[in-house]
Amino acid sequence: MPRGRPMDSPHRRHREVVDPQRDDANLSEPELAGKDGPSAFSMEDDEIWLHNHGVVALTLRLARAVGMKEDELIHVRRGAFLHDIGMVGVPDEIIFKPGQLTEKEWEIVRRHPVFARDLLTSTGALVPALEIPYCHHEKWDGTGYPRALKGEQIPLSARVFAVVDVWCALRTDRPHRAAWSVEEAREYIYHHAGTHFDPRIVEAFLAMVAQEGSSLSGS
Repeated sequence: MPRGRPMDSPHRRHREVVDPQRDDANLSEPELAGKDGPSAFSMEDDEIWLHNHGVVALTLRLARAVGMKEDELIHVRRGAFLHDIGMVGVPDEIIFKPGQLTEKEWEIVRRHPVFARDLLTSTGALVPALEIPYCHHEKWDGTGYPRALKGEQIPLSARVFAVVDVWCALRTDRPHRAAWSVEEAREYIYHHAGTHFDPRIVEAFLAMVAQEGSSLSGS
């Protein structure tokens, strides 16, 4: 999508955000994402659609692997697809800003899970799908956002999605960096078990990686 083009739907406004306060910024931030802020991750609508379907499919597989029930998966599916719907609440001047964001601007970006909660709560029918959009930036050690939830305070679906979300980001080419290898991404996920990620979910996910290797993709 050309920079500055008006965005007239939540889907058009989706973009992946790499926040310097997220633990995956330890890579550093340019290594994971390739630039300085949300404007770096603008993708065409069809690319977003296809990428999201891959992420959703991998999320569902991992959810089954950790024992989530089939009747829960419809909400997991919807939540995974809508995981960054809260970005509709972030102003265009931040979304499309070239260069680095200020800390104040990052504070607004980090409110996108709250914007998602407000939006999905207002729809009624999508309230059961809220866990992933609202909680997927929480971390196992309590250093995430927006509520600094810790351990099993974080909904299981959001803990599952957090692993898939980072894996898919690492395994996807970005404008200023190539996709990480399976081994590099595996090591990153492994070393953040117990801090960013639920160790039990990491164990299940890495078993999938061991079995499937480079064929395991969310893109």
